[in-house]
Amino acid sequence: MGAGSSIEAEREPLLAPSYAEPNSPPVNSRVYGRRWLVLTLFSLLGLMQGMVWNFWGPIQNSAAHAYGFTKSDIAVLVLWGPVGYFPWLLFMWLMDKKGLRASLLLSAFFMLLGSALRSIPLTDEPLRRWLIHGGQFLNGLAGPTIMSAGPFLSTTWFAPDQRATATAVASLFSYLGGAASFVVGPLVVPAPNDTQARTTMTAAILDNSIRDRIQLVLYTELAAIAVLFAAVLLYFPSRPPMPPSVAAASQRLSYRSSICRLLSNLRFLMIAVAYAVPTGVMAGWSGVLDMVLTPAKVSQVDAGWIGFWSTVGGCVFGVAMARFADSIRGMLKLILVLMLAGASLASTWFTLTCLSRVTHLPATAAILYTSCILVGIFINSSVPIFLELFIETVYPVPEGITCGVVTFLGNLVCGLLLFFLTFYCTDVSWLNWCLTGSCLFSLVLILFFRESYDRLYLDVFVSV
Repeated sequence: MGAGSSIEAEREPLLAPSYAEPNSPPVNSRVYGRRWLVLTLFSLLGLMQGMVWNFWGPIQNSAAHAYGFTKSDIAVLVLWGPVGYFPWLLFMWLMDKKGLRASLLLSAFFMLLGSALRSIPLTDEPLRRWLIHGGQFLNGLAGPTIMSAGPFLSTTWFAPDQRATATAVASLFSYLGGAASFVVGPLVVPAPNDTQARTTMTAAILDNSIRDRIQLVLYTELAAIAVLFAAVLLYFPSRPPMPPSVAAASQRLSYRSSICRLLSNLRFLMIAVAYAVPTGVMAGWSGVLDMVLTPAKVSQVDAGWIGFWSTVGGCVFGVAMARFADSIRGMLKLILVLMLAGASLASTWFTLTCLSRVTHLPATAAILYTSCILVGIFINSSVPIFLELFIETVYPVPEGITCGVVTFLGNLVCGLLLFFLTFYCTDVSWLNWCLTGSCLFSLVLILFFRESYDRLYLDVFVSV
């Protein structure tokens, strides 16, 4: 795939290897300061895409009063994110043939159009609900590029000792957007007061106030996405004038050959499943966290803060571990084993706490906060480590295609989970067991996985 289009002429190495000393810096490579601007624009788009996707889950009670949404409606609104991922092959093909700029511009346009549709203040409630669903679907179409292009961007723009860190920032900002929606929604949109008897007039006034606040957030998100779309349109190059490393300049497989190699590589499929199952379940579970915590007598605002800190903790810890992986290379499997072991313990703790009537474990707010936040920290922080290990395992398959396949699998798992939730939404305790089982399943697969570092070997032992 390279850093731009992938015609045969551009598949030739940009830099010719020579026989210099190992570990010496490539003399014909260069790292540009503008890489931070490129990373910032990409990450901010990921932030907004995550905020739009997770907007309705944290305010499900308010949305029920404002628009008559049921629990099944909320599940479908969250489901549009994974559904929008189904044309991922088209986006990966576009990234391979035209570069990251074209794919990102198309994704940003879908985000802008989707935000505009769901912000139209119609009085016709059925039509308004259709527009909201359509807007969520268009925002989901931005997912394939936003969620899978992080490693491609880091390889194209960043030096080997900064790649994992750049991947972590680019891939985790969409999770950070989901975390922000846990706070922005409940703080701006008032929760309905169902504990007191209300007259018809007071109920109508409160519902109008809720709708006005929801509309305010929708307009704000639309304005932010419009600014980012204009910024990407004005400046977002597909690649720098000179590559930053040997791996960035090396020859890659074609699109068709890459897909065939990935689907026939048992080691890749093994680790892809290990990634897709816990992250997909976690995405669906966190998208309806308010619904999960309601039986435990946790308010909408408190559920929002729990979701916020669990995701933010995962993002911060993920960047820290990625920086550690950059400084001590060849330790990705060990890091993943430790993270998944922690996720298994934390999710088991949370699940048993929610069943306090059976287990007789204390179900205090502090315990729910701690166990839920630990689950988010361990699972979300594993994402960039997984992505880097994918690239190392199947190199020279292009980064965008590799991550496109695995993130599609993760969204497929998330979509299946939310699909079942639309039918079994009365008692959602089974979601907690799915989360615990997914962590244990992934841990077993990682323990038996045999790691390799082909891209790292190229950068360390081949100089130019």
